[in-house]
Amino acid sequence: MTSELFNKIFKESVKKYHIKDDISQSNPNPYNKNTIEYLLFNKNWIDTVQWHLEDIIRDPNIEPVKALEIKRTIDKSNQDRTDLVENIEDYIFEIYKDSDIKTDARINTETPAWAIDRLSILNLKIYHMQQETERTDADDRHKQKTTVKLDILLQQFEDLSIAINQLLTDLASGKIIAKTYKQMKMYNDAELNPVLRLSK
Repeated sequence: MTSELFNKIFKESVKKYHIKDDISQSNPNPYNKNTIEYLLFNKNWIDTVQWHLEDIIRDPNIEPVKALEIKRTIDKSNQDRTDLVENIEDYIFEIYKDSDIKTDARINTETPAWAIDRLSILNLKIYHMQQETERTDADDRHKQKTTVKLDILLQQFEDLSIAINQLLTDLASGKIIAKTYKQMKMYNDAELNPVLRLSK
């Protein structure tokens, strides 16, 4: 399991979404359930749909009712995204749970799945910035600015891909203690959000 696999799945998801480029299309996940590929595809699909929802909601002429509907869709998407990251985390730590922990093993500030989450978003940023560099309706100044930004994103992509591989290697060798941290989001929980609790 490497960043090369993660990036392959993320690119596949982004490409499939943009065939129709429609936020209401169904998720065409081609992978079997209970596989890391299935989880990764779902993760990026959620990210990709949400990317476009975030564009739509910023329309200055959007109807308020429509904006509220999209905002609630984004809220649900964020919760689904968090749940999926935690599912990916569980999958990864099941693999590495029996690693021989070194006496000087450290706890990492970021878990593998949250790094993979950033990698998924980075794939989206690169895809859309690449599009900006190729726009036929944009002037040369725009193309130059977006080309510089694309180069930075590509360097970040390379660095993050390497860092994730290093993190997984350290987990396997016991240099890092495998720990998962639940987000415990409260605002979507009818018992923990005081506004939702009162509305019941």
